[in-house]
Amino acid sequence: MQQRTIFIGLIALSAACQPDAPKHFVYSPTITVFESEPEQKMALVILPPKQVPDGMVYVPGGYTQMGSNEGLDQEKPTFWVLVKPFLMDQHEVTVREFRAFVKATGFKTEAERFGDAGVFNDTTEEWKLVEGTNWQFPYGPASGPAADNMPATQVSWNDAQAYAKWAGKRLPREIEWEHAARNANNSRTLYPFGNSLTNNGTFLANTWNGKFPDYDEVKDGYHRAAPVGTFGKSPLGLSDMSGNVWEWCEDPKVSYTDLLKQTPVTITAQTERVQRGGSYLCEPGWCHGYRVSGRSGSTAESSLMHVGFRCVKDV
Repeated sequence: MQQRTIFIGLIALSAACQPDAPKHFVYSPTITVFESEPEQKMALVILPPKQVPDGMVYVPGGYTQMGSNEGLDQEKPTFWVLVKPFLMDQHEVTVREFRAFVKATGFKTEAERFGDAGVFNDTTEEWKLVEGTNWQFPYGPASGPAADNMPATQVSWNDAQAYAKWAGKRLPREIEWEHAARNANNSRTLYPFGNSLTNNGTFLANTWNGKFPDYDEVKDGYHRAAPVGTFGKSPLGLSDMSGNVWEWCEDPKVSYTDLLKQTPVTITAQTERVQRGGSYLCEPGWCHGYRVSGRSGSTAESSLMHVGFRCVKDV
């Protein structure tokens, strides 16, 4: 397979006028990366749009510290970013929304072309490729079709890219995703809504309640995916930024050390793309991925029952 090389950061910004300023570079047209916290943070004078499209949330720009010193190695080292404002889907793309895309374009997902997709078997406690599994039947044909208000899963990164292009949007950069999960104000809580998964006994996220994979007590009411928005919204107005299903991001998954060094990334069939937000299969003893700083990844053609996506749009 032909390989192509991209660069994590291409433009180094001069700090000649600010001799004590931390090193920084342009990561993307909407993101500047800093190795350490800037002493002076300039205000972003960008007015929000007069009208936000239905189903989207305005994410103000600003400074955010990425990662966690208390997290896994892949969440270190922490670093600072300046993110321009953008619009983000309020919730994960639904089966209904994905069906509209398929009807309009005749698109066939990679799971449909391969003829199978990844399903976790509760009995054998193994992941298996199940024939006939796709976005319409995310747990296999025997489990029946997914409801319209469920997050569209069994959608590969490539499939998500095709949907985003059709919708006039794009996948979020990993940095944009965490900026939004931190409520666009660098909130340092474990989750977008605070440090607890519950509030007065009410669950705020769909996660594994028990010891994975041995037992799930289903205290939150859902053993598998829940309809989008079931667990409320973050202070910024976003749903399911913790738990439910992992969400594809634009970026190849690299270490933060390599990102800060602007190390070239060679894209191959084995290159993983970032996933954020955790899923209903996550629990702290196995995968605490639904923390704001949690990270995962899969190859671009992978289709899994606990992975979906949401889109963003530039303002």
